[in-house]
Amino acid sequence: MAKIEDILELERIEENIFRGIATETLLPRTFGGQVAGQALVSAVRTVVPEFQVHSLHGYFLRPGDPTKGIVYQVDRIRDGRSFCTRRVTAVQGGHAIFTMSASFHADEQGIEHQDEMPTVPRPEELPDAKTLVEQGREEFAWALREWSNWDFRFVPPEHMVADRGVAAHQRVWFRSRATLPDDPVFHVCTLAYMSDMTLLGSAHVIHPEEKTQDASLDHAMWFLRPFRADDWLLYDQTSPSAGFGRALTQGRIYDSRGNMVAAVVQEGLTRYLRES
Repeated sequence: MAKIEDILELERIEENIFRGIATETLLPRTFGGQVAGQALVSAVRTVVPEFQVHSLHGYFLRPGDPTKGIVYQVDRIRDGRSFCTRRVTAVQGGHAIFTMSASFHADEQGIEHQDEMPTVPRPEELPDAKTLVEQGREEFAWALREWSNWDFRFVPPEHMVADRGVAAHQRVWFRSRATLPDDPVFHVCTLAYMSDMTLLGSAHVIHPEEKTQDASLDHAMWFLRPFRADDWLLYDQTSPSAGFGRALTQGRIYDSRGNMVAAVVQEGLTRYLRES
């Protein structure tokens, strides 16, 4: 599979127009995290370094063709003293397949607090996807087929202490297997890519036998503190509601030292497979 460095290396066609490569994949449509990550890269390249991305809000409009590249058109909505805003439209075959707004903030000082990281086993104490598949857990084979460059360690249910009243809960350690470039912006764009990998799966942990058609519908992220995507990150995921063929999911991402580095909310398609 393509390296994340290649996926996020966009070609600049015009001042505000970029093109991302098609990547090798086993998926029938372009992976949503790829589109979000590339869109964020295109937005970042139109902002001066003094501003750092702090949030993005995206909508998946059409499935992408994974055999074709994607063009990203950036609108410079606002350049202020403290905040900048960009709107990105991803286009393929003459149609918009994804649209995203991204906000950038100059570094400032203010109040500080965060929730504590959940108590879970360390990733080194948990089996990786390869080990789970060798043990007969075929439900984790997707991680080896599509994302062999990433290391996933799922926290077993017996080590989960969920908050009272939480409907569906999942926790996953993850990181890039390879050492990534030091540029902090690269790690932010990489996390935008990675954040779409397991989140919708949190809606399925209490419906293991149900067969559904799944796809990301919208995706929002907030980047809270510095991190590296090649260090272990804990993705604390919940699905507070599912119904009418859609599931709401949310996640908090912590680094291995317990710092909350990002938050994610996503709604995804989870409708029953239609009989042919």
